[in-house]
Amino acid sequence: MKHQLKTIAVVALVAPVMAACASKGFVRQNLATGLAAQKAYTDSSVSNERTARMAADSSLSNDVASLRKDLDSLRTEFGAKITALESGLQFALPVHFAFDDATVRDEDHDALDRFAKIAQKYYPGSAITVEGFADPAGSQRYNVKLSERRAEAVKAYLASQGLTDQVNTVGYGKTRLVVPGAEKDAPGAEKNRRVVFVIESKGDSTATTASTMQ
Repeated sequence: MKHQLKTIAVVALVAPVMAACASKGFVRQNLATGLAAQKAYTDSSVSNERTARMAADSSLSNDVASLRKDLDSLRTEFGAKITALESGLQFALPVHFAFDDATVRDEDHDALDRFAKIAQKYYPGSAITVEGFADPAGSQRYNVKLSERRAEAVKAYLASQGLTDQVNTVGYGKTRLVVPGAEKDAPGAEKNRRVVFVIESKGDSTATTASTMQ
């Protein structure tokens, strides 16, 4: 009888220990399974992120290459001068005006059309400022008004090509002359009667890359 009681006591003592061991083994197994699942999820997330980043980089490279091509064509076909600014790009197109006139010339339509397409394609929503200028003939006050009318005339033409709310205008009169002193019919005077475009890049990567191209 005593032997049976000892056996029962041993079993009673061993059973909880075995149960505890079994429980620990179960926990370890679940923990290992959970860690494996978490690692698989993390690896999948990293892979997906890498794939998305590579696709975005590829898309950006294509956009930059396309923009570079279009800007180069603007230079070669129309003689545009494109300058990087801290906030974007400045486009000096050969868009000129007759003396004391603010009418957009027919021969400038192609250059303005190309500029409008580039602005719509690569800078949607970016602010565009049309800066108007005049030659030095006449008073500063009159030339400021004349240069404003020239900028407004160009804005109206760009609006007909789809550029509307994002275009602003300003007139600088006879300041920042391309050919100092040239006025009326003097050689180079036409270059003073012009408009210049400034596009604010908004900090996007394509525009930032483009702004490094002089």
